[in-house]
Amino acid sequence: MDKYSDLPTTLTAPAREAAAIVPSDGDDLASLPRAIFVGTAGDVAVTMAGGQSVTLRGVAAGSTLPIRVRRVLATGTTAADLVALW
Repeated sequence: MDKYSDLPTTLTAPAREAAAIVPSDGDDLASLPRAIFVGTAGDVAVTMAGGQSVTLRGVAAGSTLPIRVRRVLATGTTAADLVALW
């Protein structure tokens, strides 16, 4: 039973869905996540929802990045086990 199923999913609510991210220099994610979980430490190169490109350096393993991105780039991303959260 889910006591919270009738509540709206907001950016501050816990994620309800997740999917592995395969970094790509040419393909956007199917849907913009509201956060990214980083399983293995490293750098995460992304294209933000607003179109800016940035590399987040030295992200620790187990971090959850509260960022909305359209693409996780293969070039420049050394972190692994990335998971999109919705």
